[in-house]
Order: sequence, then structure tokens, then C-alpha cells
Amino acid sequence: MIDANGTIYQDLTKILVTREEIAAKVKELGRLITRDYQGKSPVMICILKGGAVFFTDLVREIDLPITMEFMAISSYGSATKTSGVVKVIKDLDNDILNKDVIIVEDIVDSGVTLNYLKGMLEHRGAASIRIVTLLDKPARRRVENLKVDYSCFNIPDEFVVGYGLDYDQTYRNLPDIGVLSPKVYEKE
Repeated sequence: MIDANGTIYQDLTKILVTREEIAAKVKELGRLITRDYQGKSPVMICILKGGAVFFTDLVREIDLPITMEFMAISSYGSATKTSGVVKVIKDLDNDILNKDVIIVEDIVDSGVTLNYLKGMLEHRGAASIRIVTLLDKPARRRVENLKVDYSCFNIPDEFVVGYGLDYDQTYRNLPDIGVLSPKVYEKE
């Protein structure tokens, strides 16, 4: 495991959520989803790449016969703020008609991407759609009616990396979630 004094931690201003806090919340969330979906076989959709670490830990805490799907959707590129233009990079491999769907996301920020995705999956005939996120940043929400059904942590309006979240494809491997120093992403 990476030491919190390691090289990749030097670009952080602080650690916002520790690996221990994450593990405890993921376990709790797994129990909650197991309870809420008793008797069902939900389709868990991981939103790549950021959601992959959270997704793999979460599905191992769910005691149900689930199926797993993966999608890659972008509205950021290498920027720190959403462009508002949603692009599907990798779509589902299987049909979700009449299935209970759980979208697993790393962070809900503006809500633009998830609102688009939810509408697309509703159009494809999902029986139900719920949203699970590791981090919820309500201060940045641009889509007011987007409901996050399960969330591990509400966070302030700061640029965070780690546990799957990145800046320009780096920092995903941090086991904690930290606030990235502006000197890393601001133009000088």
C-alpha cells in the first residue's frame, strides 16, 4: 500500500477522506444495497474510469446475484470543469430492458453527465434506475432534479483526486482522497 508520505501525495494540500473511512462507508453501502434489493438481481453499471476502484470494492460487499456492465462517458476531457457536452466513449454490452439498474459513479458534481446517462437508460426501458456515488459535491450541481440515491461522502467544492479520481489521468492510484494543489492544474 502506498505510504501517505509518498511521492504522489506531495501534490495534495490535504487528505479529505482516508482509506479507512472509505472502506467503512463502502462496506456500509454494500449492506444497504443488499437489503434494498433483496429478491432482485440488479445490473451494476460502472462509469469508467473514475468509478472502477469504488465499483470493484463495492460489488464485493453486495450479497446478491448481480451482473456487471461498464460504460465510459466524458464531459471533462483533461479540464477540471465539465464542458457540458456529454460523449459516450464505451456503451453497454447487454440490454437493460425491464432490469433494475444501479449506476456506480466516482463523483457527482454538476450532474450534467449523470442526468444525460439516466435519461438514456430510461429510454432503453430499465425497470428502475438508482445512482450510487462515492462522492457528492452538491455545491456544484447544475441539474437540480437529479437524485443521488446512495452516497458515501458529501464534499466541499474542491478539486479532489485519489481512489479512482484523476487529474489528466493521474493520481487514480492514491488509496485516500485528497485535495489537489491548484499549482498542479492552474496555468502559470
